[in-house]
Amino acid sequence: MPTALDRAMHSKNLFLGFAGMVTAAAAWVIWDPETWTAEEMKRWLSNRGLMPNNEATREELLERVKANLRIPPRSRA
Repeated sequence: MPTALDRAMHSKNLFLGFAGMVTAAAAWVIWDPETWTAEEMKRWLSNRGLMPNNEATREELLERVKANLRIPPRSRA
């Protein structure tokens, strides 16, 4: 007769819950511009056509990223 621990180890819900927590934690860290390097912020700005200044400090880049951080509009394909 399987125990509660045996059932939990074979549960898909346990796996999906764990995978969801890992995904949420990764998304939280990835989308926090406070942890980005200056090069990552420049790349993020230039990918959105915001042309960062090469002489901009990290604080200026961070301020600009935060000001422009938003969900991009959906394409109407």
